Amino acid sequence: MDNPAPGFSQFPNHRITATRTPSHVRVLAGGREIADSRAAFLVHETRHDPVWYLPPEDVERHVLAPSETRTYCPFKGYASYWTIELPDTRLEDAVWAYLEPYDECRPLTGYFAFYPDRVTIEVDGEPQRPT
Repeated sequence: MDNPAPGFSQFPNHRITATRTPSHVRVLAGGREIADSRAAFLVHETRHDPVWYLPPEDVERHVLAPSETRTYCPFKGYASYWTIELPDTRLEDAVWAYLEPYDECRPLTGYFAFYPDRVTIEVDGEPQRPT
């Protein structure tokens, strides 16, 4: 590996699994669909709620404005954030992606994730409830 995650050497029992799923995942902001995918990853991580990551081609990127916000995860790397900007809705830092993740999370490169308490995420027609 060229860029291994340092977190796994400190916490070897920490797990991240990214499973590609054929589920139909839709994301709505302010009642408007901003993402629609049948090629998402469902990511399970130790001590975290599951997160859906959608490929960039399935997201209406023209409604996303880059943010200055960055966060760091010792298992995934640095996350970049975007604000959803619609005519009647602005959701600050509601979206994130790992543009250059550590090797263990390389399949997630550039995939977008959404905070479920800021948008509506539907999976196979069923709204997901934030926990």
